[in-house]
Amino acid sequence: MTIADLIPALRPTGAHRAVDEVARLRGQLASADDFFESQNKLITDLEGDVRKWKSRAEIAERTVGQLEAVVRLRDQQIEDLARKVDIGVKAEHAVTETQPFAVLPLHQSPLADPASPAHVPSWADDTETQPLRAVGPAA
Repeated sequence: MTIADLIPALRPTGAHRAVDEVARLRGQLASADDFFESQNKLITDLEGDVRKWKSRAEIAERTVGQLEAVVRLRDQQIEDLARKVDIGVKAEHAVTETQPFAVLPLHQSPLADPASPAHVPSWADDTETQPLRAVGPAA
């Protein structure tokens, strides 16, 4: 046994060892090509997914904008209705304050003048009235 047998680096590689190394490297190259091909397919798939998600995000942003416009319109309508209710309440209060007396028909009013030609006595029945005939040339 020689010292070259004990140290593997000192062993002769022989003539056939280079062929084995080339085959091994070609195998690694083929597996690397397969790996890069699968990685390129993944990148293409991911780019497609990114485009899909970007279009969905744009649709979502438009939808959010439309919903915000609807909410603004609803808030404006609520404010308008609250203002109208407030005005209605104030108007009703003003009417009740300015008209504290009962409204009577003209012929029952204590202010009616019995001598006035428009005066209708309280004993008169409105069902007996006759329509007035037109005076003058017919139209």
